[in-house]
Amino acid sequence: MTSRGLKFHPEAIAEAQAAFRWYAQHSFAAAEAFLREIDVGVDKVEANPLARPEFKSGLHRYLFRRFPFSLVYSINELGEIEILAVAHARRKPGYWKNRE
Repeated sequence: MTSRGLKFHPEAIAEAQAAFRWYAQHSFAAAEAFLREIDVGVDKVEANPLARPEFKSGLHRYLFRRFPFSLVYSINELGEIEILAVAHARRKPGYWKNRE
């Protein structure tokens, strides 16, 4: 399956920005690494969205290697990908469920 586009839910963008700001307050190098991790995740998801198995009904996630975050995403019938959350692993599970 090839994707026909990838978009971020507005709340996922806000989560990424908040995490970046937090890391930047502690280490600008860590903040930059966090952004690179997002870029790598987006590239991998876009290249092969079905490589990660469903973990919730119709949802997939890409786990970051260096940070306690994941990209939670859905794929619609046209192959379009939506990143629903840049989810912190220690936050309340499934807090982003109503974003679908």
